[in-house]
Amino acid sequence: MRVKVTIRCNLCGEKFILRGKREKGRIETGFKQCLCDNREHFAVEEQAE
Repeated sequence: MRVKVTIRCNLCGEKFILRGKREKGRIETGFKQCLCDNREHFAVEEQAE
């Protein structure tokens, strides 16, 4: 199932809007880290497409 994902960095506030795939209860977008090198502290919001 395809979903639209909004990822906001909790450190710098940068916002990313991506498409992802829901598999086994997880969302896979390929997103690794923010521009500020943050790899862990994000607010993730999903919307069905």
